[in-house]
Order: sequence, then C-alpha cells, then structure tokens
Amino acid sequence: MFFSGFPRMVGLSLFPHLTQLIVVDQSVDCIQGLESCPLLQELWVVECQLTEICGLQPCVQLQKLYLYDNNISRIENLEVLENLEVLWLNNNHISVIEGLSSLQRLKELNLAVNAIETVGHSLDPNTNLQNLNLSGNKISSFKEVTYLVSLPDLKELSLKDPQSPPNPVCMLCNYATHVLYHLPNLQRLDTYDVSSRLIKDTVESTVMKKMMYYNMRVRLAHRQLAETQAQLLEHKKKLQKLPQEYIRALSCTLKHLEYELAEVQASPKKVAPWWEESPSPSAEGSGDCFDTSVGMDPDPGREHKLRLKAEAVKSRLRLWMWRLEELETYYHQALDLATKRKELMVHFLVTELETVGNIRFEEGCSADPWFTSCCDLIQSRFCTRDYKVHGIAGVQVTRIIRVHNRALRLRFEEKLHTLLNTCRHLSQNYKRWLEYLFYVPDPEHSSGGNEFLQVPVEGFQPASAYKALGRVGAVELSNSLSVSDKHVLENMQNQLACFPGQVIVAKVFLGVSLPAQEGMEIEPENYLKAHSVYRSTRGSFDPSEPGHTLPNEDLPQFTYDISRDEEVLNMEPAVKPRPKMLSLDEKTVLSVARANVLSQITVLNLHDNSLSKLKEISCLTALRRLTISFNDFTHLDDISHMPSLEFVDAGYNRICTLEGLRGMVRLQHLDLRWNQLSRAREEATLLRKHAPSLLRLDLRYNPWHRPREVRSTVLGRLRTLTHLDEQLVTEEETTIAVQIATGSRINQASVLAHSRTDSEKPRSLSLLPVAQLLTQSRPNPWDLSTGPEPGWTSKITALNLDNQRLSRLVSLGHLANLRWASFNNNEISKVEGLEACQYLEELSLNNNSISKLEGVSKLHRLIRLSLNGNQLTSLDGAILENLPNLHFLSAENNCISSLHGIQCARSLFELYVGNNCIGATRDIYHLKVILSIVTGQACKCTYAATSCQLTDTIAVYSF
Repeated sequence: MFFSGFPRMVGLSLFPHLTQLIVVDQSVDCIQGLESCPLLQELWVVECQLTEICGLQPCVQLQKLYLYDNNISRIENLEVLENLEVLWLNNNHISVIEGLSSLQRLKELNLAVNAIETVGHSLDPNTNLQNLNLSGNKISSFKEVTYLVSLPDLKELSLKDPQSPPNPVCMLCNYATHVLYHLPNLQRLDTYDVSSRLIKDTVESTVMKKMMYYNMRVRLAHRQLAETQAQLLEHKKKLQKLPQEYIRALSCTLKHLEYELAEVQASPKKVAPWWEESPSPSAEGSGDCFDTSVGMDPDPGREHKLRLKAEAVKSRLRLWMWRLEELETYYHQALDLATKRKELMVHFLVTELETVGNIRFEEGCSADPWFTSCCDLIQSRFCTRDYKVHGIAGVQVTRIIRVHNRALRLRFEEKLHTLLNTCRHLSQNYKRWLEYLFYVPDPEHSSGGNEFLQVPVEGFQPASAYKALGRVGAVELSNSLSVSDKHVLENMQNQLACFPGQVIVAKVFLGVSLPAQEGMEIEPENYLKAHSVYRSTRGSFDPSEPGHTLPNEDLPQFTYDISRDEEVLNMEPAVKPRPKMLSLDEKTVLSVARANVLSQITVLNLHDNSLSKLKEISCLTALRRLTISFNDFTHLDDISHMPSLEFVDAGYNRICTLEGLRGMVRLQHLDLRWNQLSRAREEATLLRKHAPSLLRLDLRYNPWHRPREVRSTVLGRLRTLTHLDEQLVTEEETTIAVQIATGSRINQASVLAHSRTDSEKPRSLSLLPVAQLLTQSRPNPWDLSTGPEPGWTSKITALNLDNQRLSRLVSLGHLANLRWASFNNNEISKVEGLEACQYLEELSLNNNSISKLEGVSKLHRLIRLSLNGNQLTSLDGAILENLPNLHFLSAENNCISSLHGIQCARSLFELYVGNNCIGATRDIYHLKVILSIVTGQACKCTYAATSCQLTDTIAVYSF
C-alpha cells in the first residue's frame, strides 16, 4: 500500500493467510486490524505518522518488522514477538534502547538516526544479534561501544554509515582501533570490510603497545610513590632520632628511680646497691629485690626527692612522646597525600588508555605559561578576609593538571556554534563572553561519585540532575575561591591552618547573562532568554588584599629545647650507673636478688645491664616477675618453659622475633615496647599458642610491617587480652577483630563470593589483572542463598582474593580449571597450594611477604607472574626454567640484588624489576640470552591537543 492516501489500517480481515504487509508513506498513525492475520511474518509500516508501537500482539509469527521514518519515541509492546529476527526503527525519536530483552532471536537491529546517547547493558540479552546500526545518534563515549562485547555473534556494526550522520564518538581519534579491538569478530564496520587478518593483527599490535606504554607510566607513578615514601620515612627517622634518644635516657632513668623508690619504701635503712654490698651468708633470701632488714635511713628526705625527680622525668617523657606522635601524624598525612596524588595520576592514566588518548591529562610545571597564568588566577581570587574565620591565612598552588578532552571539546564547539547561530548579536566578538570560573562539588548534595574525577571526563551533569540533588537547577560556578569553597568550609569540623583543597577551573561561555531575581528559583524554565544567571556576593573579593602563600613541606622541621631534659636528668638524687654484666652466673643472680637460694627468688630486676643472654635463668623455678629492659636481647628463648613467670618487661631491646618463646602458661603481662618486631600475625599466633593466660600486652614503637592493622590483628588472635598498648580492650572491639580474623581464611564462602566462571579473557583496555577485572565487571554466577551445585569448583576460572588478610594459600587444590588468580595485599609468606591448578595462566601476588619463588615451578602454563612489593632476594633460574610460557614477570619493590637466573626465562617479553637492590652493571648481561624482552619502550600515541570545559546546561555564577 503506497501513494493511495490510506488513512487507517482496515479490511485486513479479508486476508487471513497474509504473510507480508507493506504500508509506505500513508497517513497511518496507529497499527491496527492485525487480529485476522495470525500468519503474518513480515510487516512494513514506514514513512507514516506512527507515534507508538502497538497492535502487534496477535502477530506471534512475525519475523521481520520495519517501522522506520515515523514519530515513535519509545520501544515498547514487543514482548510477544519472540520469533522476531529483523527490527528497523531508524529515523524516529527514540532516546533510550529498551523493551528488547524478550527478543532472543533478533539478528538485525537498525536504530539509526534517533536520539540515543547511551547503550549500557540494554542489548545484553540479544546474544544472537549479528547486524547493528546505530548511525546518526548521539553516542559520544567509547565506553558505550564497549558494552557491545556482550554480543558474541555481532558481525556488522554501523556507527557512521554513508546514509546517516556520524555519532560524535566516530569523530574521536583511534575510533576504528578501539572498536575492532573490543569486537574482534566484526566482519564489517561502517560498511567497510574489516575481516582481513592483517587488520586484526595491526589492531592487536597497536593496542598491545599502547597498553605496555601506559603500564610503564602507571608503574612509574608507583615507583615515585615508593621513592617518596622512602624519603618521608628517612626524614621521619632523622627527626625521631633525638626524641628517641631522650626517651630512652629518660625511661631508663625512670626505671632506676622506681627501683630505688621501691627499695626506700621497703626498708627504712639505707640499702647499698647489689654491686656494692653482698648478702650475708647467714641471712635468708627474701625472694625479691628488697632488703627488709631494720635500721634508720640517714637521708629521710630521699623518698621525696626521688618522687619529685620521677614526676619531672615523666613530664618530659610525656612531652617527647607527644612529639613522636606528632611526627607520626605528619608522616601519615604526608604519605596519604602522596598516595592520593598517585591514585589520581593512575586514574588519569587509565582514563587516557580507556579513551585511546582522546582524554589526556597534562601535569604542569612552572616553565609552562599556562601554569603560571592559572596560579595567578587562583591567587588573585583568594581573599584572606573570607578565610580568616577558619584559621586559613593563605593559599598555595601545589599542582595543576590540564585536561585535554576531545569529546567535550567537540560538544563545546557544537553547542557554541548553535548558540551563535540562534543569537546573532553574540557572534560578534564572542570571545568576550568566555570566562574561567571555579567549581567545587557540594559534599552534602552529591550523587555519590567523585565529581573531581567525573567532570573532567564526562562534563557537568544536566540542570535536572543538580535539581534532583537538592541544589539549584544549574551548574554553580564562581569567580571567587571562597564562594566556591563555601560548602567545604561549612563542613569543616575544626579550624585548620592548612588543608589540601581541590578546585575545577572551567572554561565557560556565559552568553546572555541576567541577574538572579529575588524569590525566583534558578531553573532554565524561569530564565528562558538567559544562558547564565549571576548574583552578587559582596565583600568576597578585594583586589587590594592579595592571597598569601603558605609554606610547602611534607614534614615540619621541629626544634627542640633539650636544656630542660639535661636539668631533669641531673636532678638530685643522682642515679648511679649500673655495671655491665659479662655473664649471668648463679652468684650474680643471688646478689641481684639479695637471696641465698635460687628457688626462693620471685622477683628479679636486670634492667640496663648490657645482657644478651640469660643462660642460668631457667633455674629460677619460682620466678614470677622479670625485668630485662634496656639490654641487648634479640630473642626470648632463654625464658621459655618457666612455669611460674607472670610478668615480663623486655622493652628497649633488639628483639626481632618471639619464635623461641615457649611454655609461658602463667604469663599475664608482657612488655615489648621499643624492639624490632615487624610481623604482627606471626607474633600474635605464637603468643596465643604459648601464652594462653596473657592479659596485658604492650607492642608500641616496633617497626611493624603494617602498623595500622596491628591492633585488630593481635586482638583477633589473643582473645584473653584486657589491655593492649595500655588501652582497655572493649568487647565490641574484640568481636570485630575476631570476625576479621575468621574471615581471613580461604573457605567455601570466600571462594564463592570472589570467583567467576568466564571461559574467555575480557576484551578491555584495562591494566588490572584478569581476576580483578572479571570480579569487578561480571556479576557473581553463584546463588549465595543456597548451597553450591555439584561440581561447582571445576567451573571456576577466576579467583580474586585481594585484601583478605590471608596468611596461607589453602583449599585451592580442587580448583582444577583455575586460569586467573589474584592474591594481592595479603600476608602470604609462601607460594603453596597451587600445584593442582595446572591451567593457571596469570598469578598476581603483589604486596605480600614472599621471599622465594618456590611453589610456582609446576605451573607450566603460567604466562603472567606479578610479585611486586615482596621480599624476594633473587630470581631462581631453576624455577624460571620450568615456566616455558612465561611472557610477563614483574618483581618491583623487592630486595633483589642480582639478575642472575633471569636468563632461564627464555620466553620472557616484559620484565619489570624497578626499586630493587641491583647495583652491578654486569647484571644487565644476563638479559642478552633472552630472545625477546621489553624492559622499556615508549609507544607513540596519538593525542588530540584540545581543551575543555563547557557546560551544556544553564550556569549560575557569582561576583
């Protein structure tokens, strides 16, 4: 039916066997009358006046449906057409892809020339789709194209066919490369034949080089953070040296004072120190450190002097401890800031990779003219008066990142071109309406994401989105730093002298700008003739009051007044130095304890005697309290299996492990401050096994491997503790710690929660390990509310157990088909339990405590191995020789001193060994025998030298 003025679809009841119906260029605005055509297989209602899809319910046999060139705005009422294979809805007004989930047999879909901006997961159910045309829409992001990877049978894709205008995404650089990489099965792209093997190989090679380039740049950011951390740590140690010296001296003096004070309180007679007076052979041992003989004390004011000096020492100790805590706080603040900067740069690099260079982030320096201009802009719009109430005296620009976003630039130019065409008076000298304004997100009214990361990539949100968040229906911009910062400043709980802030400097075309009307909400419909609205905030900007510059130092340079410490240490009564013991024999022990029989000694104080061993201590079977602080002990093996010992003070030594501690069944108090312990999990496990009655434990000021996790790690294993580091342990705190400790084991629940069953490696421009990528991008295949199905372990191909506090790899032998595994950021010390995973291709064990490669030698199919941030000292050639398929090896931030053994990895293509201890140039020669290896190659990437931003909604700004 065509060229006949057919107004309505009538009379179809006369054709009950109709299989094909074509209606072209009629006045039909509704599909009807198909109840009598149940055998209809092909329907054309094109170039008509349809406004909706309806009346198709009787046509269950329909295979082809053409509804192009109409006025349809929604895809709906297609659920019953389960046999549909071809659907054309091009040249309509459709903005959202929807209503297609039931069309499982759909092979061809034409949605060209509509108003579609996003694809999302709307086509995921249409797995049989072979031909898709989305030309002439508004798709502007590569991210939308990557959603099409869920269509395994897609052979033809059009985003800019010759009959339709191109999508904005087609105007971006490397468009074809990006599409063909993610959709390798495509035969035709935009009507071009792309089935050639040469094209596919070129795309793969280009992407591989680009990923290697960005991988090295990301690694550079990680290395720079490691170097910064090392510098901060070195600076912190340098600043801590003097406080630690005086803390040790003051603590030792305090220990002497407490010892003498206890002697004075125990006896009115002046007692000679043990090194000046030996016990009378006829006297009975008291079993402790005090002489209880009767006599008169010739210095009745000594106790008072001792107390005064002890209080003075404690006061200085508190000050120095506060100084140490302050230094530690500054250190962590500086490290957190450096970490956030690294994470931001990594995010930007990944964004560059994912957008194939169409978004580029350029970090400026003082040599760049635009950097200086931006600094001047910030400084000129900072008013000290506005910040004075918050204790802020100035602002310093520490970092500027310039955004080159080709997609936003094209959107900017398109919008600007449209405005200039509709408003002729703006076209003359339009640059006068361009302005650089500030934007700071409102933390109380946000969509949940980080706008500082979203805006440079996606641009500002529509006005309606800001209105839905409880803000004005516009983008709030300002030319004043304090006005932009008002939301952040209002939420500051404390007045800070200095805090790191962020601000977006946006390039905006103001166009027709009108003043905001009192009582009228700022929304686009209230200001139809305006492109922007402004309101005055008086008193916020004073050009005569320029901003001040704050100093920029990661750690402060503290100054110390040590004269008071010297005065305190020299106060009367003077503390006599204790003699250094060469050995601890029976005679010395009896003298120290002022006893005649070893079995009677219950208290023994051996502090500050330069002891490193206690060979005779096991004879003191009745000993309950032992003090051995301020000595040179490296272990506590000598005090093992002492059945009566309840109290041990071993602070200020060089103890690096508790491995030899055994049989301390009655030990209740253990002080291990200021030693060299570093592994909280191992030490806590030993204490749980050998000191089951422990109540009080002090572990402060040890060089812990992960200091922020020490408390929860210890409490999760020592459930009897009442005090840890002189802080009361609450029941709630213990419960949480136990839950964390229980969850740090590999079990069925953790495997189900962090595994995937995908058979193919995802096509993604991502630097993440495959296991991480799958667990982040794919839904969990298991029904966690019910028990697992039989044979579920054999289906697992990917396992991601990062950040689970694992100490061992166990219960993995049944994962026979595991291909990709990641165990980053745990406490694993040995690579074990993976022998049965013969299909493993990728293994990531970054940031653990692994010292040897043992455990991977049987993984003959391993292609990628990552062991960054461990404790490797060498690369075992015998193990690498058993990995014939190893193409990628990363062992950065270890303790490797030589590359000897790397020559055995003959298939290696990428090697990363930065931040190690390799010092000899001859080690480079070990790489010569490797057939092909890439240690550093900068691929040439195509970037678009563009700038941004322009909001596509109404803007409101302040002066």
